[in-house]
Amino acid sequence: MTVFPRTPVERADQRVELPMDWTAFEQFLVLRGESGATRLTYLDGRLELMSPSESHEAIKTRIGRLLEAWAEEFDVDLDGVGSWTVTDPTAKAGAEADESYLTPGREGASRPDLAIEVNWSTHGLDKLEAWRRLQVREVWVYDDGVLRVFVLPGDGSDYVEQQTSAVLPTLDVKLLAQFVGIRSQLVAVKSFRRALRETP
Repeated sequence: MTVFPRTPVERADQRVELPMDWTAFEQFLVLRGESGATRLTYLDGRLELMSPSESHEAIKTRIGRLLEAWAEEFDVDLDGVGSWTVTDPTAKAGAEADESYLTPGREGASRPDLAIEVNWSTHGLDKLEAWRRLQVREVWVYDDGVLRVFVLPGDGSDYVEQQTSAVLPTLDVKLLAQFVGIRSQLVAVKSFRRALRETP
């Protein structure tokens, strides 16, 4: 068992990594049930459990609220599915996003179209690789004050970093990212809405 040490960052995320085969992982999921207290990543026989800090949760919620405010402003039908547990035994991968979304017509899908990840403190398993194996079309990663967009090519090879969203092509991601650092979620959302209305 590997326990990742606490970083100097106040209220850092806590991570524990365990060796675990796929059968044991499936049993763990059954025993854990629908609890969202921890986020998990499974990759090639390793299970990482992450208990998010208050700061981590605040940032992921702020990004989600900003995205949903944009969807409301432009009447975009976007369904939030939270920390949905996505697994694929053939890919030896499983993951839970901080936030995730489905686009219209994707009800009953086996994976979200968009996953949002906040890397707040120490880094463990390669979550982007887990999402690639799970064939999630797009992943946003917020790390050290920067929001990055990774888009999966049609052939399912490695993610390509882009300045714009492929899932939500009319969204100005750079504009949204400007408001993630505002600590008050109310102020962030209201300011973002105002900017959206003022943008020609």
